[in-house]
Amino acid sequence: MSLPRNRIVAIVGRPNVGKSRLFNRLAGRRISIVHDQPGVTRDVISAEVAKGGYTLLDTGGLGYAGEDTPAALTRASERQVEFAIATAGLIIFVVDGLSGIAALDERIAAKLRRAKREVRLVVNKADFGDEKVALDEAYRLGFGEPLRISAEHGRGESELRAAIAEALGPAPEAAPVRTAADPLCVCFIGRPNVGKSSLSNRLLQSERLIVSDVPGTTRDSIELPFKFLGRDGKQHPFRLIDTAGIKAATKLASPVEYFSRLRSLDAIKRTDVVFLVLDALEGVTQQDKAIAGEAVKEGKPIVVVVNKWDLVKEAFKARGGFEPYKSERDYREKYEKALFDRLFFTPGSPVIFVSAVSGYEVDRMLNAAVKLNRALDKRIPTAKLNQQLTFLAERNPPAAIAGRRFRIYYATQTGNRPFRIRLFCNREEKLSEQYRRYLEAGLVERFVLHGCPVFFDLVGKTRDDERAAAHAGGSGSSRDSQPRPRWAAAEERVIAED
Repeated sequence: MSLPRNRIVAIVGRPNVGKSRLFNRLAGRRISIVHDQPGVTRDVISAEVAKGGYTLLDTGGLGYAGEDTPAALTRASERQVEFAIATAGLIIFVVDGLSGIAALDERIAAKLRRAKREVRLVVNKADFGDEKVALDEAYRLGFGEPLRISAEHGRGESELRAAIAEALGPAPEAAPVRTAADPLCVCFIGRPNVGKSSLSNRLLQSERLIVSDVPGTTRDSIELPFKFLGRDGKQHPFRLIDTAGIKAATKLASPVEYFSRLRSLDAIKRTDVVFLVLDALEGVTQQDKAIAGEAVKEGKPIVVVVNKWDLVKEAFKARGGFEPYKSERDYREKYEKALFDRLFFTPGSPVIFVSAVSGYEVDRMLNAAVKLNRALDKRIPTAKLNQQLTFLAERNPPAAIAGRRFRIYYATQTGNRPFRIRLFCNREEKLSEQYRRYLEAGLVERFVLHGCPVFFDLVGKTRDDERAAAHAGGSGSSRDSQPRPRWAAAEERVIAED
């Protein structure tokens, strides 16, 4: 048995055999909608299964148009099989053990056999004992010993997980920690046709990457090494990943596009600094926000690259000037402000206005990446960190929630790449998203972490700590002026000793 070519596992089967319920169980949380109506799952849904180190796909009713006819259901089922064959390294073929093998099951099995892919047959709804489960028919599908499970009650779950682990092989080891001598890995991300490949070509001073006016030319992620002479006079080794344009999941037209999207998102995980490419004439779209969110979610620093700036300048030149703006600089400042009104979750990210066609300001992107990469290794002194958080809280106190304010007792940096700050506080749930962004922006500005994501790990007080603090403070003490709990002081001593 050969190993699958990737670590993507797709669940396929005819409608209403329990695919979504099985997906939720393997994913460990309720993600896919479970309903008795055939074709409820319209889009491909994915989840990362951390313990197994693989991506799980619920293909559901891929291609189902809402027609409750045998022909429509057949077309939808066959399309999801084609999708799984094109995308997945391992296919979980689910059949209904109570209703028996249907003609559509046999058609799906025939497609999978012709594709010669890695397939594990799962007989679902084995809730009532083997005497009621149609196993003899399942053997005739030609996929060996079927696994009997109950997606609803968990029967056979451990056996299925073990079978998946055996087929995929050992999970890949975590990436090694980056050292200063390693090439700085950067990637361009963005919507299709915003100029990512053109910028790559300009950086590499060659036409090694395909550039076309047709959206979606780049289908896969391409890695290319190069060196850059920075402003500091030193040569910096780089590794460039040119990715395909990231379409919205609901707009994917083919398995190739979906697989291309997965590779682009995987490139974000492997990179050190992300270049988010925008179209200068279109500004920040909703899809741009979603793409930037993927980078922030992975804890990656972002340089915002506004491409096609030459077209903006030409448009103003044709109008005879930058009216109603004072100058190009004035327009840039207002453009940048409008940009961050939409990308509010990337505080302080460098914004570079470039032209891939003319090469205008392209080198500034790499200088910004070098500067960002250095910032990622900063250590913030604990005393200064706490002073800044105290200053931010006094300048703009958090709003009271249910009569109580969020209060930070003590903070310390616990990690880099991305920055992680542990906050010992009164109640974790009292920190609103708006106030969290305010604290993050304040730290970014104070410690020059522009473009670097900051994550807060909150440690709230226990009920025992609250009672002890209230007892120590007496009846006249305010809720918001309670002493720092004992565990915060202990943490401070540990940091001091280190």
